[in-house]
Amino acid sequence: MKKIISILFIIFLIWMVIGAYLLNINHEKAQIVMGLGVMYMSFVLMPIFIYYRYKDGKYKKYIIDNKTKKG
Repeated sequence: MKKIISILFIIFLIWMVIGAYLLNINHEKAQIVMGLGVMYMSFVLMPIFIYYRYKDGKYKKYIIDNKTKKG
């Protein structure tokens, strides 16, 4: 899973570099490429990353509740 996330992140970086290059040369589809890149990050990369990080309940040590709160 970690390799998949790394590959997806590299794809995102390449996508953004291409989009920035297209913006620099004033290509007519540059805005679309950048927008699709942001959507890719928002709807593909981030959900997979969040699932990977929190699937084993690692987040529970960061939750503050009255039972574990001292003082």
